[in-house]
Amino acid sequence: MSVKLYNQEGAEVGTVELDASVFGVEPNEALVHQYIVNLLARRRQGNAHTKTRKDVRGGGKKPWRQKGTGRARAGTSSSPLWRGGGTVFGPQTRLYGYEMPKKMKKNALRSVFSDIANKDRIKVLDKIQIDEIKTKSIMSILDKFDIADKKCIILDEGRNDNCALSCRNLQKVKFGRAANTNGYDLMHADFVLVTKAGLDKIVEVFG
Repeated sequence: MSVKLYNQEGAEVGTVELDASVFGVEPNEALVHQYIVNLLARRRQGNAHTKTRKDVRGGGKKPWRQKGTGRARAGTSSSPLWRGGGTVFGPQTRLYGYEMPKKMKKNALRSVFSDIANKDRIKVLDKIQIDEIKTKSIMSILDKFDIADKKCIILDEGRNDNCALSCRNLQKVKFGRAANTNGYDLMHADFVLVTKAGLDKIVEVFG
């Protein structure tokens, strides 16, 4: 599949071929769903933690002798029945996500990229170069493609600090490195702006 290649002024400067191994596969909705659910689950912190009877302080000595006191039997002050004792079945620190095979992740991202390409939601730029950190600079680029009011993700190869920092104040615009992109951000963007170097990196990593 061939798409137009633009410069950051919005002028067409040629065409570029989208690799079929990444942008030409049959989208697998079930696999993408599984990938997104796992991705969001792994973002959950899961920090809630209560102390069980082995975690609370004390409890090593038997509070009183077994018989003859008239009180109920007690073996430890860390019992859940006692004030200050351990909690029964309380929340514990955990990871909500699970390990997903690398091949499945790659296939899910290929499905997302292919869906984006099929719906003509990708714009390829020769490069994105901003001399200074300015939100206006990013907005002017988006205006050239009539997507200033759309949700957009910009992908480049390697670091592009000026571009990344210029996107920080824009609620609908996100900057990312092509090698580290994820399907959730791609699916929630109306358009994907990717540089030629970023496109080559995507094919290298996910192809």
